Amino acid sequence: MSNKEVKAALKSARDAIRNKEYKEALKHCKAVLKQEKNNYNAWVFIGLAAAELEQPDQAKGAYKKAIELEPNQLLAWQGLANLYEKPNQTDVRGDLADVYQKLLQLYESGDKQKWYDVCNKLVELYHQEKKYLEVAETWQKLIQMKQEEGAEKAELHQLWKKMIQLLKDSTQNQDNKAEQSLLTAFEHAVNSADTVPGEDHQNLYKDFIQCLSKFPHETARLEKACHDMMALYPTVSYPLEVLCLHFVQSGTLSEEALDCFSRLLEMDASSGPGIIGFGIKCLQEKKYGEAVKSLTEGLQKTSECAAAWHYLAEAQMKIHKHRDAVLSCNQAFKALGTPEGPSLRWKNRILQLKAEALIKIADADAAEEAIQSLEQIVDASSDPVVLALRGRAYLNKGLMDQASKISQELLSSHSDLAESHALEGFIHYSQKNYEHAERSFLNAIERKDETAEYHQYLGLTYWFMSDETKKDKGKALTQFLKAAKLDTYLGRVFCYLGNYYRDIAGDKSRARGCYKKAFELDGTDEESGTAAVDLSVELGDMDTALSILNEVTEKASTGGAKWAWLHRGLYYLRTGQPSQAVADLQAALRADPKDSNCWESLGEAYLSRGSYSTALKSFRKASELNPELVYSIYKAAAVEQILGKYENAIATYQQILKKTEDYVPALKG
Repeated sequence: MSNKEVKAALKSARDAIRNKEYKEALKHCKAVLKQEKNNYNAWVFIGLAAAELEQPDQAKGAYKKAIELEPNQLLAWQGLANLYEKPNQTDVRGDLADVYQKLLQLYESGDKQKWYDVCNKLVELYHQEKKYLEVAETWQKLIQMKQEEGAEKAELHQLWKKMIQLLKDSTQNQDNKAEQSLLTAFEHAVNSADTVPGEDHQNLYKDFIQCLSKFPHETARLEKACHDMMALYPTVSYPLEVLCLHFVQSGTLSEEALDCFSRLLEMDASSGPGIIGFGIKCLQEKKYGEAVKSLTEGLQKTSECAAAWHYLAEAQMKIHKHRDAVLSCNQAFKALGTPEGPSLRWKNRILQLKAEALIKIADADAAEEAIQSLEQIVDASSDPVVLALRGRAYLNKGLMDQASKISQELLSSHSDLAESHALEGFIHYSQKNYEHAERSFLNAIERKDETAEYHQYLGLTYWFMSDETKKDKGKALTQFLKAAKLDTYLGRVFCYLGNYYRDIAGDKSRARGCYKKAFELDGTDEESGTAAVDLSVELGDMDTALSILNEVTEKASTGGAKWAWLHRGLYYLRTGQPSQAVADLQAALRADPKDSNCWESLGEAYLSRGSYSTALKSFRKASELNPELVYSIYKAAAVEQILGKYENAIATYQQILKKTEDYVPALKG
């Protein structure tokens, strides 16, 4: 076959392909290859025809042979790309990317439009494979080409925006280079926008700031972006809100942070981050009640801020709402997500605070949960304060040996630490070794004089100590007063101050004030509530007594606050209001149906109201529960007498006289 015949055969092959006669084309090509086995065009045409005949392996082999012969010729590379792009070609993405890369090289110095087309295809391929770094590098090359060509600012702006779209999911892959490319794209996009200020530009800035806030290490860039956006859009609250939350999460509250909180609240009084910021400011200023109120309100609007939940728990601890603090710590964990970097620091702080709250709750279940929380703290074993908390949790759980072991370890390794001595004090106090407890608490106070709890427990130690201190409770009083001064929310201290003024000093008025304060701080403290009511009655101040009882009964759930219902029922009974007395005494019995005295009082109330049958049932119930209640048995007989049941009444009177011969009311009956 001469050179002329080879050309003719190749032309025939080309025509056959054009006419979709692929088998015919293959025949012509094979004839050429018999003569010239390294004929580039023949191999390319074989690749084309085989691809159309659904013979991918033969096509691929032919193209590769052609490429081997002429690596810098376009045709074979284009053919291979077309083959790999076919839908039935799977598992060739890596090969296709290599082919696109080669085509980019070949087009670079020639057909720019084709270069851009291939570049777009390559980027799309990388994007499907989630190869974000390759996406970034390839797209940046495209932008660079456009810049070199002198592209318009508007076109470049759209390209940077497209790059943002391509890379926006890269944040989940934690690829630092891809992240940096995304942020660079944002910076170029916000700086190349045409209409500034404008709605599109504003939304773009928001997206940029939102993206920055996902990267804990980009704080300087975040602050700058927020300030820049605030300068362009002074009436938009978004950048200020992000900045406020950023300051909250950072855990350090500078003047700048406090200024941001104030500015945000001026702009939007209902802004969640602004209200949270105000709550933290209140916490710093020791306005704990206000802090709890504001943080709770702010978190209803912005619930995803773990640091804010931690601050709320901290404020709740300050006012001794320990169960609430545990719930807030649980919310903080939910908001925390995956703890790493700065989040890990918050995780440890939340776990420790939760453990402290559970230890203050002081029951065995809470102690077990506290131990579990402390076990999750990273590097807990090297922190003596965490170790002391663990000791207290063991003590609350009744595991005295483990608590003592930790106490001994701490005293030998950290004798300078107040918590080491306090733990020893709590252990001695729980074992009623009051003299040892006194020494331990004095040592703790010497190292940390500002801790109210240490003064409280030293006061309790003196209160229960020995006969001498029982007569002279002056030492206990001094410590209770110190504790109350250091922590005005410590309800139990005010209760003991009430005990001192009532039982030792005989000052009923001052005692009543202390009990009232204790009860205001802790509405579940029945001892203080009861004492405040009793002393108010003794002092002739029924208004105060009733206001306390009304407040408690209004809030009480069914079967709760028995003492308050009972006290108010007896008050109504004494003051001739039997119907109200019946209602209150019934509520008290719902809380404790086996209280014989309460049944007796209910009988009196029914009797005063003229409800004789129900009065009789109540007196009988009281004597059933407690056969020693002679008065109830007598009243039952008296009611039977009123109802004309004389035989029953006589039998009951005789029953009383058998037990108590000189019981005058029964003799009269």
